[in-house]
This record gives sequence, structure tokens and C-alpha cells, in this order.
Amino acid sequence: RMDQALLLVHNELPAQGLRLSALSGACHQCLYQFLAFVPPSGGGLSEPGAAVVTVDTQHPLTLQLSGSVGDGELCKIQYHFGEFGNYSLVVKTQSTSTKAVSCDLVINEGPINSYLPILFAFLVYMGILAILIVWHLSMKIDPVRNWVYKKLNPRETDRLINSELGSPNTTDSVSSSPTPHLWSTGSRQRLRSLDTFRGLSLIIMVFVNYGGGKYWFFKHESWNGKPHFPSALLSRFVFIMGTSISLSLSSMLRWGSSKRKVLGKIFWRSFLLILLGIIVVNPNYCLGPLSWDNLRIPGVLQRLGFTYLVVAALELLFTKPGAENGILETPCLALQDILPYWPQWIFILMLEVIWLCLTFLLPVPGCPRGYLGPGGIGDFGKYPNCTGGAAGYIDRLLLGEKHIYQHPSSAVIYQTTMPYDPEGILGTINTILMAFLGLQAGKIILFYKDQHKQIMSRFFIWSVVMGIISAILTKCSKEEGFIPINKNLWSLSYVTTMSSFAFILLLLIYYLVDVKRLWSGAPFFYPGMNSILVYIGHEVFEDYFPFKWKMQDSQSHAEHLTQNLTATTLWVLSSYLLYRRKIFWKI
Repeated sequence: RMDQALLLVHNELPAQGLRLSALSGACHQCLYQFLAFVPPSGGGLSEPGAAVVTVDTQHPLTLQLSGSVGDGELCKIQYHFGEFGNYSLVVKTQSTSTKAVSCDLVINEGPINSYLPILFAFLVYMGILAILIVWHLSMKIDPVRNWVYKKLNPRETDRLINSELGSPNTTDSVSSSPTPHLWSTGSRQRLRSLDTFRGLSLIIMVFVNYGGGKYWFFKHESWNGKPHFPSALLSRFVFIMGTSISLSLSSMLRWGSSKRKVLGKIFWRSFLLILLGIIVVNPNYCLGPLSWDNLRIPGVLQRLGFTYLVVAALELLFTKPGAENGILETPCLALQDILPYWPQWIFILMLEVIWLCLTFLLPVPGCPRGYLGPGGIGDFGKYPNCTGGAAGYIDRLLLGEKHIYQHPSSAVIYQTTMPYDPEGILGTINTILMAFLGLQAGKIILFYKDQHKQIMSRFFIWSVVMGIISAILTKCSKEEGFIPINKNLWSLSYVTTMSSFAFILLLLIYYLVDVKRLWSGAPFFYPGMNSILVYIGHEVFEDYFPFKWKMQDSQSHAEHLTQNLTATTLWVLSSYLLYRRKIFWKI
């Protein structure tokens, strides 16, 4: 199967059986897991004892061979097996005069290069991009542009030629184009970089949710560790949601909406997001009605809805008139986007104190206080039912085990058996912090409107500050820090790390799209304009053609990658068509 290799163990030791165990390099402080018993040799080299096992190829493995009668460890080998490879492990005595045992690993059949489909897909998309760039540049040449418009609209061209107006001039040809100007007056009022940022995060999230070609690095980290590619996607979406909150509330209040009316819209939008989330994460359309006994309550949209409610209400409550013009009075001009909003910062700090107290001080039955581990076989199997510590305990206590996610990412490597929800209650506090930092980015855009250097420099400063905080919290290590980076827990260090990356990414996109206008934001701009529709649509129609079809080889990365990229591209094209028809689904 994918992410597996075949290992044949040959035991040439006479009258001694062997126990084969393995330990994944990604499993922190784990116990060796028994794989197979290898019988002793039948008395000659022609009849060695043998056993066949499949081994994981995602991470390096440490193989341990020990005697079956308590002889202790005989040999240990660390190796990173290749996908679909065929290997032999030969165990024998080094010589007849000594009892020393040797373990030799032999490659019978080399592994395949499972990354070639990624390279091929990259070249295909780069080819499409090159064609589009050539087309865009060609359309700037007047003869080429006029010829294209004549071919696309022959009747209109002939009518103009035969009319009393004579031949159409260049201005007429251009104005008759159905394609709007890229940078019109209206588009300048809306920052395309924000929609591009949102669309980029969303489309990659769609690709990952569809399977990511079944590559392990497109899956979430099992527990602690630097965020994998998909681990950063939801956090970026939360970040840019906070940025949009600042800009949208400022716009509504500037146009004369009362705070009471805006607050009503906030509550209604939050309610719809939570309701849609509960519907989307509980699809059971083919199996009949879903039982209330195992309805999952937390989810991505639920968390987004509650986070939006808190952050938007907080901003509405303490918003200051004149912020969009940068005319608020403050004793320190360098902090004019922070000091006037000190009550908001106090509230956020209080939330973080609550998170810290619950995480590290709440007693959890059968678990050490402040436990942040995955449970299962982690921590040498001492706390198998403590997955997530206080975060998991609170969810199981308040929501019930059957109403949270049943297949956490830690189950693969750490073999956890307890349900754990990565969108649980306690982690929502730090999601609010992430959105609030995005809100700060929006305030920077408002306070320093059209001052591109100020905006970009402040984005950079915030990124550095968040990076320094992350380095302190984690001690620049995966497991040994005060608070490790953990997407499942939405730990404080995870939020500061992801916000550091988010500020830098927003800075780059803002520079390319809104400052220098070297990039229109396409194609990510279009799904960014219809983010709710694309997200819900990709969840609801995930198992329907043409987003999914029966594959000839379900163990082929190439087929999975083709299917997942096709489905993702279809959503990009759909969002483009909706944009052209000015159809936007807003909640």
C-alpha cells in the first residue's frame, strides 16, 4: 500500500526465535511496537526462519531485534524505507567462534519515486501559467487585440463597419470588451491583497481536504512539531478574517449604520456559520438520517462563527471614530493603532490567562497536571487516555465523547484510542487571539491608509515580534519548550508562529498586488471573493462526480493527485465564473 514497504526477515540463528519491533522517528518518547515473531533456523542456511512484515515509509524507523526468550537486544537498525520497496533483513552470527550477531539490510527491489507526479503537475500548471502570461502580454498589442475582438464578436464588428459611424477605433474596441479593467476605480477601493490572501489559503485548504494526493506531508502533524503545510491554512484563514472584520466594520459605521444594527448582523452571521458548520461536518446523506447520539458539535465553521462573534463584537464595542483617517489622539504616534484600543488588549490578555490556567492548572483525572501530550503510546505509554490533557478533558466532559471528532491525527503514530477534537472548546480561545492579531493588521491598513511603507514596515515588525515570542515559548525546539507548537491544541506558540508567517505573507501579497500591482491576485482572488460558497460547496460535493470518481489504482499517488487537483481547479474555475457574473454568496 501507499507509504509502506515490504520487509522479509531471515533468521539464520539456530534454535533461537526473534522478536521484531519498530519505533517511528516521528514518535516522541514512544515504546517499541511489536511487528512479528521470526522462527529459528531449521538447522541449515537453506532453511532460515522467515517472517514478512510491512513497514512505514513516512518517517525513519528504528528496528529492534531481540531474543524470544529474554536474551535482550541483539541488534538495532535505523533506516528510512522507500515506498513500495522490497527489503530483506538477514540475521546471522558473524562467525562460528563467536556469538556476536550481525543484521544486514538488503534491497531486493528499489522503491519508486513517488514524488514524480508532483513534479509533473507543477510543470503542467507552470505551462498553463506561461500560456496565460503570453496571452495577457499579446492582448496589449493593438493589432492582436483588435483581431481577437473581431473573431470573438464578428456580428458586432461588421455592424459597426457597415454603419454610418465607419470603422470602430481602438477605444470602441476596448470598451466593447466583456472583460472589465483590472484596476478600475471601484477595485482600488477594495484591497485585492486581502481577497488574494484568503483565496490562497482557501484553495490550498480545499486541495488538502480532498486528500492532497495522499502524500503524508500534506497531512496534519501527528502532535507537536513545526507546522506541516496544511496546519497553517486554517490559521491564515482565521487571521485574514480578523483583518476583514476591521475593514468591514469601519466601512459600515462610516456609511451611517448604527452599532445596534451592526451588532445584529454580527449575531446573525455567527449563527449562520455555526449552523452551517454543524450541517457540513455531519454529512450522512447516503446512510440515512443522522442520529443525535453521535452528532459532532465542534468544527471549522463553528469555530470561525464563534471567533467572528467575539472579535467583531469586541471591535464594535471599542471602535473609535476617525480611525480610518488616522486622526485619533494618542500620546505616542508610533502606537496610535494600539494604545486607543487598550480595553481590547486587556480582554484578550484575560482570555489568555484563562487558557493558561485551564491548560496547566486544571486537574484531569488520571493525568499529570499541565499535560500536553498525545496519550496512547507516547510518554512511554504512561498516560494512554490523556490525549490533549485539559483540552480533551473539557470537550469530553461538556460535549460528550460521541459528540467530538473520533479520528484525531495522533491516532496514526501514537495509536491513541481516545476521541479528540482539534476544533474543541479550549483551543477556541487561541483562535480568538489569532483573529485579533489579524484585526490588528486591519487597523494598520486603516490608520496608515495609502502609506505603503508604514503599512509594510509595521507588518514586518509584528512578524518579528511574534517570531521572537515563539522562539521563547518553544526554546527553538520541537518537544522541549515551555509550550510546544501544536496545531491540535492550538497552543499559544502555534498562534504566535502562524501569525508571524501570516504577517510576512500578507506583506508580500500586499506589496505585489496593491502596491506594485505586479500581480492581479488571480486565480486566488476569485475564490477569495466567494470563500463561504467554495468552502461549503467543496465539503458537500466532495464525494460527487466530477470532484471524485472511481480510480483504477487506489494505491497510486498519481491518480489521487490528478483527482484532487482536478477537483480543486474546478472550484477555482467555478469561482471565476461566479465573479464574472457578479454572483457572491455573503452571510
